[in-house]
Amino acid sequence: MKRAKRYLVAVSALLVLLVGGGVALGRALNTDDELMEDTTPKTMDVILSEIRSLMQDYSIEAYIVPSVDAHNSEYISLHDRRYQYVTNFTGSAGTAIITLTGAALWTDSRYHLQAENEIDPSYWTLMREGLAGVPTRDQWLLEHLSPGAQVGTDPFLIASTEYERLGTVLAQSGYRLIALERNLVDIVWNNRPPQTVEELRPLGYEYTGQRAADKISTVRDTLHALGANAIVINALDEVAWLLNLRGTDILYNPVFFAYAIITHERVHLFTNTERINETIREHFRTEGLMPPVVDVRDYQDILAGIDEYVRDGHRLLLSTACSQALYAAIPAEQRLQQYSVVAKLKAVKNAVEAAGMQRAHVRDGAAVVRYLAWLETTVGGDDNVTELSGAAQLHAFRSEQQLFVDLSFTAISAFGPNSAIVHYSPSTDTDLPITRDGIYLIDSGAQYLDGTTDVTRTIALGQPTAFQRECFTRVLKGFLSLASAVFPTHASGTVFDTLARKALWDVGLDYGHGTGHGIGAFLGVHEYPPSFVSNTASPSNQGVVENMFSSNEPGYYEAGQFGIRIEDIVQVVRADVPHDFNGRGALTFYSNTVVPIQRKLIDVQLLSEAEVTSLNKYHRRVREQVGPLLLEQNDSEAYRWLIEATEEINTPTADSLAPVHQNGTM
Repeated sequence: MKRAKRYLVAVSALLVLLVGGGVALGRALNTDDELMEDTTPKTMDVILSEIRSLMQDYSIEAYIVPSVDAHNSEYISLHDRRYQYVTNFTGSAGTAIITLTGAALWTDSRYHLQAENEIDPSYWTLMREGLAGVPTRDQWLLEHLSPGAQVGTDPFLIASTEYERLGTVLAQSGYRLIALERNLVDIVWNNRPPQTVEELRPLGYEYTGQRAADKISTVRDTLHALGANAIVINALDEVAWLLNLRGTDILYNPVFFAYAIITHERVHLFTNTERINETIREHFRTEGLMPPVVDVRDYQDILAGIDEYVRDGHRLLLSTACSQALYAAIPAEQRLQQYSVVAKLKAVKNAVEAAGMQRAHVRDGAAVVRYLAWLETTVGGDDNVTELSGAAQLHAFRSEQQLFVDLSFTAISAFGPNSAIVHYSPSTDTDLPITRDGIYLIDSGAQYLDGTTDVTRTIALGQPTAFQRECFTRVLKGFLSLASAVFPTHASGTVFDTLARKALWDVGLDYGHGTGHGIGAFLGVHEYPPSFVSNTASPSNQGVVENMFSSNEPGYYEAGQFGIRIEDIVQVVRADVPHDFNGRGALTFYSNTVVPIQRKLIDVQLLSEAEVTSLNKYHRRVREQVGPLLLEQNDSEAYRWLIEATEEINTPTADSLAPVHQNGTM
């Protein structure tokens, strides 16, 4: 009851602040609506009917349900999966819009096949973003609203920049976007999982390489430069990185629910106060944050904390990714907004973090090699290996590695047609046996105290077709092109996206996802910046600098048949070249991932001599770094497999790039 009262206080504060910020609000519902005792799961028909009834109470014709939480997190807790509750779609990205007479779900090409399998078309229309003829959310709304209609959304679940953009689009056509003080999904969700509150984990200097006090000092330098008095930090990984703390509030993501306000003198941490025990207080002292520098408040008090500084006339800095609720709590004349200061600092790893990432990837490489060797000897034998049992075995190999904490995401263990689903997750309903007749794709990663990993390998345990070999080799060519690139400091991520796609584009092939994402150091497996995508407007496309870490992951997917992806985590390092781009600095990539790339799937005739040399050099390093660890772990079978898997490839006698068609002819 105490926490419920705090929630109501926060909601009341939001009402006042949002009205003061010029944001329209729907009328409040009776708080008794929350008190539901019947936890019997509701049907989709009941869920949508109840939401539509609430929409009429609020006088709105459309309600937007995003796939994020209040911190704009990509991966969210069970408690926050409103999007999944109303659609049954389990993908990590998308937007659902419910109107009084219909409902539509937008998601990108990574999830088109998955969404088709999960949503009920009698209730939901799938909007496959990126395909010709598919209306955008804006277009669809404008086509389905009556004159003067209102569209509602939860201000905590929409970024301020998106709220302003969409509001402007709607207003130009006579419609109105309003921020509701209640989340309609929460009202009807009668069996909602509780929010977990776990203990925090202090992360020592041997892993972070920088004290929290020094990180905060750098943030304060930015405040001075901008003439701001405080910064509001809403991203969970940014709070965790800044304070050198980790948590387990979201599966596979070592973060905890919190906000922070950093001023020139104080650090206000908004989280569950019960987990700030003597261990955490001692951690703050070790990190140079002596009492009373750190002020810990309840998580629900963030709006009240912002209001204290607003009333004192201070100027506050916000990220462009902050929620509309936080943005509207600060009057325009006291508000500064820019791409996250902390995100840019966090993306560039210091020497300790970079060394830790390299060590973590060697141990992780040993686990993946053991798994691939195990597959080679087990598949087709007496034991039936499936997507799920295979992923479980890989998890077991990883758990034996030093400093292992958890996985970094649910493994994409995908065989045959399932491998064409980019973000496929096996379940008991979809679990296919892994056989020697098809392509197997395993995209997986782990959280270690000294680093986060993410690696994808595609293998054929039997004999691949000529078309599969061509597709794999063209993906490999793009992978090698990106890995060997030399470029000036602050080169745009779009450059690398193009390099990775060229060999596929040459014959009219492509893939529908980005080529690279940043990665944290014992933090999120997806972290931005950097970002290797074709969209030049991406806020995380701010240029690549030394000691950023990114994935390198081109692919190709043939729906219903097979999928191919090769992924390493690469580190931006200095390049040894004759010139230096007129003083800008020359950079290249170093692959932290050390796992063999299957030679059976390579059509050597499609590789240049330089590409063969590069791959052989990589495989020598894999053997040198992972081999001794396998022997140390007494896995002689995996070691023998590694030696064979990293044998040199002979230079092709001809460098032919003639395409092989699906029927296998030239």
